[in-house]
Amino acid sequence: MAEIVLHDLVKTYPGTKVRATDDISLRVADGEFLVLVGPSGCGKTTLLRLIAGLESPDAGTVHIGGRDVTDLPARQRNLSMVFQSYAIFPHLRVRQNIGFGLAMRLMPKPEIDRRVAEAAELLDLTDVLDRHPAQLSGGQRQRVAVARAIVVDAGVLLMDEPLSNLDALLRMQFRTELKRLVGKLGTTIVYVTHDQAEALSLGDRVAVMRQGRIVQLGPPLQVYDAPADEFVGGFLGAPPMNFLPARLERSAGRARLHLADRMVPLPHLGAYNGASVTVGIRAENLEVHNVDAPDRLPARVEVVEPTGAAILLTVDVAGRSVKVQTPTTTTASVGQVVFLSLDPDRIRLYDPATSVAIPTIEPAA
Repeated sequence: MAEIVLHDLVKTYPGTKVRATDDISLRVADGEFLVLVGPSGCGKTTLLRLIAGLESPDAGTVHIGGRDVTDLPARQRNLSMVFQSYAIFPHLRVRQNIGFGLAMRLMPKPEIDRRVAEAAELLDLTDVLDRHPAQLSGGQRQRVAVARAIVVDAGVLLMDEPLSNLDALLRMQFRTELKRLVGKLGTTIVYVTHDQAEALSLGDRVAVMRQGRIVQLGPPLQVYDAPADEFVGGFLGAPPMNFLPARLERSAGRARLHLADRMVPLPHLGAYNGASVTVGIRAENLEVHNVDAPDRLPARVEVVEPTGAAILLTVDVAGRSVKVQTPTTTTASVGQVVFLSLDPDRIRLYDPATSVAIPTIEPAA
């Protein structure tokens, strides 16, 4: 069992007044893959280092596998770690790099050889075991670092932006390999990244961090589809969520949005009493039309960006810049006036005073 339980973790670095982690409590289930994601300086790496025992908290506790390890050094926490830099030894061959931690534990050589062979096969490194790191590609070096971490058979694997030094294509390939590997290992993994695509594709759950706090925690698609506040919606997604000011109008038990001088139906809404709202809508949940209609927003095309699988339009809606993802068959051109319809089930509302999501009542099935 390798469940991780964090309780009210506080860390403030000397010389600063801002908390790097601010009363963070979190439970990572045994065998779960949790991704910590957020902008630089949000506290995600500090939180990982607190779990690892590389930093000591000012307050709070860390439990791993039911043990209080808050005051234990890293080597006594039954975990391994993969760093942003490969941190592999250039003078050692691949097999020696993978087995280094086992050798330091004075494990018998036959057992080291067995474990190294298993890890190498799992990560497709069998053919390069006798090479030096300088003879490997970037992706192979990163696999060596992962192999060295998993070979010790620790209950917890911590990964600190392990793909950031790879180019875009290698990162995508390695994400696929890592996802496949995790399914075989069953290890509890905490993974740090600033790349929202990695976070959404890899984790069982995603914890979005900001200013030392976890602002939203949940399954990737849930966090993407229903951001808890405007920060999460603007951080996750490429392009980020669009936000537009609107007024809420109720009549005969029905709600509508007065948006860009048009009235847009709203199928469901909770007990929100305010009139002003912020509408959040993803680029893929907007549809472009050439014909006007009462519930469609007039928009002027400013930029047309073919992305291969789709065309991304930047349009002006009542003085606001909005991103719209359209099929490759779209023929819109710069300067053209088009009309946007919003998928009513994908509209998200936010309180303009707090930027926090307004709870909605889902329609009955």
